Amino acid sequence: MSDFFARRTMMVDNQVRPSDVTKFPIIDAMLNVAREDFVPATKREAAYLGENLDLGDGRVLLEPRTLAKMLDALAIGTDELILDVGCAMGYSAAVIAHMAEAVVAVEEDEAMATEAQEALSQSGVDNAMVHIGPLTEGAPGQGPYDAIIVQGGVAQVPQALCDQLKEGGHIACLFMEGALGEVRIGHKQGDQITWRRAFNASAPVLDGFDRQPEFQL
Repeated sequence: MSDFFARRTMMVDNQVRPSDVTKFPIIDAMLNVAREDFVPATKREAAYLGENLDLGDGRVLLEPRTLAKMLDALAIGTDELILDVGCAMGYSAAVIAHMAEAVVAVEEDEAMATEAQEALSQSGVDNAMVHIGPLTEGAPGQGPYDAIIVQGGVAQVPQALCDQLKEGGHIACLFMEGALGEVRIGHKQGDQITWRRAFNASAPVLDGFDRQPEFQL
């Protein structure tokens, strides 16, 4: 029997805290959410490695450092509604649920979405719901949202997601340029989103989030 709690503590002490993530809600959430319960059974032993965890079909579970720093930059409040795009098997939604009032997690892979809902229920997370549908479309029926986070690489952010962000809200995306990427935080004012760089990271670009060719005559 693996001592996953010890590994979880090491993850926080060796990957999260050294990355200048010190906010108590994030530390507390990452110490309390059993990451191994939100990955395929064959990947449980690799759940706490400091790298993106391959889930197949170009999807990954973001490394703990990347997720923690994205949440740190978003500064989620306890009264906020969060849209978690590409939740896979629900780990990110479980972590965010510890910090926010409620989470709407979007997953287009029906098998992963079903496992996410089961894992969230078994973990006692009652303020997160899993919406099955295209990641690029979000979940407009439950919005608008105080903050949006995308669990994978993007080259371009679909307008549909931007439209679901509240006035004054924030969105965290990992923009990829080839093999290199950087997380940027967007702030919505009117119909415009102003982006600022946060830190470097990398992940495969999600389907539908690649750059659309510009129309030319």
